[in-house]
Amino acid sequence: MTAKRTPGERIIELCKTYSLSMETLAERSGLDIALIKRVEEGGFIPDLAPLMKISRALGVRLGTLLDDHEELGPVITRKGEAAEGVRFITGGQAGANRQGHQFHALASDKGSRHMEPFIVDMDHDEDQPKSTHEGEEFIYVLAGTIKVEYGKDNYTVNQGDSIYYDSIVPHRVFSSSGPARILAVIYTPA
Repeated sequence: MTAKRTPGERIIELCKTYSLSMETLAERSGLDIALIKRVEEGGFIPDLAPLMKISRALGVRLGTLLDDHEELGPVITRKGEAAEGVRFITGGQAGANRQGHQFHALASDKGSRHMEPFIVDMDHDEDQPKSTHEGEEFIYVLAGTIKVEYGKDNYTVNQGDSIYYDSIVPHRVFSSSGPARILAVIYTPA
């Protein structure tokens, strides 16, 4: 079995395939070259908004950067298997006292998908920045309570509640008091 590749390794591979320099990728994605370099060379995994910009600049879906292989038929993720899927932290600082969101991919092997389903474990972290990207998001709160800042509006979403919104509007999602767990489905147009 081959070792899992990081999103940075996949980006390097795609850039080689398309004969794109790091500078060109930074220009096309609208991201700082230092961030691209950290992702490619340092194994840094940014949050969803930069990853989506990179995938758009490369002309691939977000899942291409996160997947190990693709399944054309249905993909079943059994209880406990999501913990071994793709994970990354957004918001907060990495390390022993890290906060933020930890994403567990639910369908990382599904090829040609337009939705990215995740179970997200959230620590209380009100300091993360807002993000914006193409597509739509659906969130169902499995445990705890979250706050969603959407444009100028604020929403409290409790266990058993859901929220659906356009991701192009600046937004941020965080746990309002303690740990929370959500099902998040991110749709990105083809």
